Amino acid sequence: MTLEQSLQKFMYYIQAERMLSPHTIREYAYDLEEFIAFLEQEGVREILHVDYIHARAFITKLYEEQKARTTISRKISSIRSFFAFLNREIALDDTPFQALYHPKREQRLPHFFYEEELAQLFEANAGDDLQSIRNIALLELLYATGIRVSELLAIECSHIDFQYGFVRVTGKGRKERIVPFGQYALNALAYYVEYARPRIMKKEQHAMLFVNMRGGALTASGVHRILQKMMDKAAMHLKIYPHMLRHTFATHLLNNGADIRTVQELLGHAQLSTTQVYTHVTKEHLKKTYMNAHPRA
Repeated sequence: MTLEQSLQKFMYYIQAERMLSPHTIREYAYDLEEFIAFLEQEGVREILHVDYIHARAFITKLYEEQKARTTISRKISSIRSFFAFLNREIALDDTPFQALYHPKREQRLPHFFYEEELAQLFEANAGDDLQSIRNIALLELLYATGIRVSELLAIECSHIDFQYGFVRVTGKGRKERIVPFGQYALNALAYYVEYARPRIMKKEQHAMLFVNMRGGALTASGVHRILQKMMDKAAMHLKIYPHMLRHTFATHLLNNGADIRTVQELLGHAQLSTTQVYTHVTKEHLKKTYMNAHPRA
């Protein structure tokens, strides 16, 4: 079996059988196409001729190119999954490839907004025009729920329960969860759905909750542009990205006494360790508050 044939089989498997998200599928494709291109440069054409030494040489090349540790770790995971699949399909021994070790992960604390900064952002962008109504509803929902941008863009109007203040979202691995939101988000969403969205949509007909100003479904790049324009309008000279509001959601909950298990469930994290990074953020916040407030600090 050629390298290309084996890759095609794997891509079909993760799309049709595992039903991974489009974003995850793109990452697998990018990582494995890069790996196969490297193998072909090394003169390898058949999947049975690939050995651990080839994978190790590929990882060494990534280090020499000074790729980020997170990038290298992701590519190793892609290679492992690829050969684990081939082990099941054609009994290819994948043991050497499972021995590829992940680089030690750099500890980076997630960026988040302080409550005062977020209040400034909301206040500066309040308005009665259609675009402002939509933007505030989007910002309120992201902050109120901590959902990922991919989850936000998959929400349909019918997924919002206005009576009880819940939204149904589809997370990683097609797992659904119900996330509550508060009165501010409820009011902003109701005003947007009842007044602004129909006027923006005009003759467009689709079920997606958030739309661009031409009435089409909003995209991830569109959300990024909206948020950056809102930052500029608030004269806040910071870079913003949608995940920053997810970080802010988790950090503010923990700072105000929420249980970490509850935050894990709300975020849709499979592992508690993923959520625990926010405890480091809250400790830093507590230390800063202490140093600023205690007379003998």
